[in-house]
Amino acid sequence: MKINILRIILIILLLCTFFVIFGFSSQDGETSGGLSRNITNKILQFSNKYNALEQEEKEQIAGKTEKIIRKVAHFSIYTVVGLLLMGLLSTYKIKENWRMILSILLGMIYAASDEIHQSFIPGRSPKITDVCIDTLGVILGILLILLGIKIYEQILQKYYKKCQ
Repeated sequence: MKINILRIILIILLLCTFFVIFGFSSQDGETSGGLSRNITNKILQFSNKYNALEQEEKEQIAGKTEKIIRKVAHFSIYTVVGLLLMGLLSTYKIKENWRMILSILLGMIYAASDEIHQSFIPGRSPKITDVCIDTLGVILGILLILLGIKIYEQILQKYYKKCQ
């Protein structure tokens, strides 16, 4: 019973994450770019060195930083996808290698479908590099789940040794 509740929670969280990704991908190029610029400007304003620069230099740095922030955003949200996919698949009796492969494939398929979706949005275009970055995020999420499982197993082993 508890495992079914966990599965339902993970599925809901995964669907919510997909919904957030879809929402961001549905923004036209101008809206998406404006959001990225706003976030970039807020981050850069914390730097005294940046604030002391001439406007032209600020714009160059902001442009480069915005690209990095967009890629980090891709990587981060897909790390969450990897965590949730691997967490969900870990509730089933599937060999670890297959859980990893399935999580990677499902994450990659969603990333690719998201890029295809963007091709229909004005001012947006699909990028294979984004699918690669997204997939790397999924892999990090998977590795974090595997690490968490190993730590949990070690804690249980120590506990059972103390109880004997």
